[in-house]
Amino acid sequence: MTDVVIIGAKGRMGDTLVRCVQQSDVLNLAAVMERSGCEEGLESLGCVCGTDAQEVLTKVPGAVVVDFTAPEATLNLLEIASVTGNPVVIGTTGMTNEQIAKVEEFAKKVPVFLAPNMSVGVNVLLKVLPELVRMLGDTYDMEMTEIHHNKKVDSPSGTALKLAQCMAEARGLVYDEVKKHSRDGIIGARTKDELGVMAVRGGDVVGDHTAYFLGPGERIEVTHRAHSRETFAQGALRAARWLSTQKPGKLYDMSDVLEKK
Repeated sequence: MTDVVIIGAKGRMGDTLVRCVQQSDVLNLAAVMERSGCEEGLESLGCVCGTDAQEVLTKVPGAVVVDFTAPEATLNLLEIASVTGNPVVIGTTGMTNEQIAKVEEFAKKVPVFLAPNMSVGVNVLLKVLPELVRMLGDTYDMEMTEIHHNKKVDSPSGTALKLAQCMAEARGLVYDEVKKHSRDGIIGARTKDELGVMAVRGGDVVGDHTAYFLGPGERIEVTHRAHSRETFAQGALRAARWLSTQKPGKLYDMSDVLEKK
């Protein structure tokens, strides 16, 4: 039985994670956390609850923390977890390269797992798309679109960035040198190497991502659609079970979990 701590337990993702843990035969809801002023009703879950990470994590040694919040909040949590020794699964998106570098430093002190998308399907795409890039060759233009609900705060999505990065690297390109996150006005013809990543926002879309390979006389579209947040929750909890037996030293991701299946 793996003890789990859910951060932001009353949010959209947090609520889904809590329900999935409660329904599991191999996971135990050891603790939940929320921001100060939002904690009302947490005691009904029958576990440790609170708003102070230091206080909560001290009460549940060894429990795996699952965090889908915001970059700064995640870094603050990691600072505390690196002292208490709790492993941390991170689904937070929108991190800068500098923030990810800080996460990597914390991973030397405590087991840390980071993935912008926890779904098994997306992580299989990360394995498949580079092979498609290599087989098609450089005569095919590469683009990416993503669609999310109207409450999403970061753009492009972390998943779109990760997918586009793996495509660029497979072609031997540096993503930050070829990315195009917007196009407007008289900008001229598309350059040979540029890779556009466009975001659409609206409604309650959980997450759609499409990779395009546009060549002479044809195009290939590879699409992943998430039908519910439970897809991400189950992936994160699968990662939590796996991470509970790991040691610090590297920043783990979903490829580690899938390869150790």
